[in-house]
Amino acid sequence: MKLFVGLGNPGASYAGNRHNIGFMVVERIAAEHGFSSWRARFQGQVAEGVLGGEKVLLLKPATFMNLSGQSVGVAMRYLKLTPADVTVFHDELDLAPGKCRVKQGGGHAGHNGLRSIHAHIGEGYGRVRLGIGHPGHKDRVADYVLADFAKADSGWREDLLTGIAEGAPALARGDGAGFLNTVALRMAPSRPPKPPRPPKPVDAADVAAPPADPAAAAPPTAEAAPKGALERLLERFRH
Repeated sequence: MKLFVGLGNPGASYAGNRHNIGFMVVERIAAEHGFSSWRARFQGQVAEGVLGGEKVLLLKPATFMNLSGQSVGVAMRYLKLTPADVTVFHDELDLAPGKCRVKQGGGHAGHNGLRSIHAHIGEGYGRVRLGIGHPGHKDRVADYVLADFAKADSGWREDLLTGIAEGAPALARGDGAGFLNTVALRMAPSRPPKPPRPPKPVDAADVAAPPADPAAAAPPTAEAAPKGALERLLERFRH
């Protein structure tokens, strides 16, 4: 069994925040893959289903971002999972908007949700980093992540959520490369091949005339020329 955790803050007032993109991801996965209805469990909201042949539990902690580890720890221990069975979807300031990266283990890079999860289950869990961009200065980070996505972000955000939902079965199977490839194809679909260029017009002057037949062009030789009536008459008198 796999545990997919989306990070965010509970409540309608936070639903559209950049910080809640993790919630948005697991909600899209549940909707696209026919998961069960969301219900309260493990200090959060859960939905159950199957991805890539693996049973998966989706979790949205209801403990607020800074205490996310409490919910994740309770769920992991109850289900008898290891950190390697857990994948966390979270916003990432250090990636450009729409970028997606997969990482196993490592530090929390100052993300408060990951910091809390580290404290409860250690650092060996997987994470899917979802780029939201950076406001440009650290003093503006809190207001930036707790603000709703701009309307201009709706296009790439929709493609990202759809791509992640499409690639989720590969991620559940442990195929991180296949998952990222699916997301990348959704974010930058292959372009149709360019139509062939029309042939370049040919100038009549550039076309070489076919070589003349030497035999046809040469004048008849004296031997080959037909004899006239006077010549035939003279030959009769010579004989």
